[in-house]
Amino acid sequence: MDYFNYKNGELFAEEVAVETLAAEFGTPLYVYSKSTFLDHLNKIKNAYNALDTTVCYSVKACGNINILKFMAQAGSGFDVVSGGELYRVLQAGGDAQRAVFAGVGKTDREIIEALRAGIGYFNVESEAELETLIELAKTEGRKAKAALRVNPDVDAQTHSFVTTGKKESKFGVDIDRAERVFARYTKNGAVKLCAIHIHLGSGGKTIEPYVEAVRKSLLLIDSLRKQGFEIEAINLGGGYGADYVSGYSPSAEEYASGIVPLLSGKSLKLIIEPGKSIAANAGILLCRVLYIKRGGEKKFVIVDAGMNDLIRPPLYDAFHFIWPAKVKPGLEPVSREEAITASGLETVDVVGPICERSDYFAQNRALPPVIRDELVAIFSAGAYGFSMASNYNARGRAAEVLVEQDRYRVIRRRETYETMVALERSG
Repeated sequence: MDYFNYKNGELFAEEVAVETLAAEFGTPLYVYSKSTFLDHLNKIKNAYNALDTTVCYSVKACGNINILKFMAQAGSGFDVVSGGELYRVLQAGGDAQRAVFAGVGKTDREIIEALRAGIGYFNVESEAELETLIELAKTEGRKAKAALRVNPDVDAQTHSFVTTGKKESKFGVDIDRAERVFARYTKNGAVKLCAIHIHLGSGGKTIEPYVEAVRKSLLLIDSLRKQGFEIEAINLGGGYGADYVSGYSPSAEEYASGIVPLLSGKSLKLIIEPGKSIAANAGILLCRVLYIKRGGEKKFVIVDAGMNDLIRPPLYDAFHFIWPAKVKPGLEPVSREEAITASGLETVDVVGPICERSDYFAQNRALPPVIRDELVAIFSAGAYGFSMASNYNARGRAAEVLVEQDRYRVIRRRETYETMVALERSG
């Protein structure tokens, strides 16, 4: 569940009316629900509690240090993909030993920073990277653990941009090459290669690809163990679906129902890297209607948020439920599918002010009629919303607000013209 709900026709974030937040902090505005973050984290932890599991929240999904801080306090580990993300985790009080470092292009500087921080595991993506890690660990006089990322050649059946588990991928190594990597690099004296990492991509709608990937990985692990290699952990990555549409994806319990029985009794620590499944429905993007425009047969609702604020619709053709923050009786959305089929709606394109035709949030979407200055909410914007935002068209990035029950606070101030040019000034 999430904690964004309508009460008497008005949208609330937990116990706070979102109109109050927009009036105080302006729009566009990211609003996060702390209770939703923690609810999804706890559901995942509970689903896998039969195993020795570390949940490593994926920082790239939504990496505000205020969010990372309460996630760490709630027992979350972290999945980082850059030195900057590791720095964020450390600034938030996160434990580097409960963090994993993924990514195909780790720089020497980033590897050294992670070694010095005492990172839990490096998710190694290639032989060349492993050689560099070994060399740098020896130079630094430090020991490290590594998980070899293996492509099980399983299609997560999602958008091609976010499918990463196929054999033809820049990520990881082919499953049939993995044994040769262990044979060549295990006795290096600095990096303990002792885990397998898989990641199918993002947005899976069924558990079957994950179950297939685990089965293939266990065959590999069994073979490696028979050859005398120590495998202590399996990292199943992230990519678990989130409900952008009601009932869109499996729940944590459903994923676990297929995965836990396969891993029971295997003497393996389990690491998972959920991001979107925790953060997506924990955030909304509020915007105001600027203009209503007719263009031929089309009607456009032009809002003050743009693709620089939320790029997922044009980049991935992603669906985000959109609804006014105040609606008449009978139009409160109980189910997102049912809401857009209600009577009294009109078909519009919801677009932003950016000078690109691709600057849209929805096309041919059914919405209640709206007017200028009306507040509109773009739902399921907590993951890969602000974290992918930019200053395109010299637009300052939105402010971020965190709500906890009936309290709220700004956790990132809105960018001004001056903050956007400050780093460009000489002297």
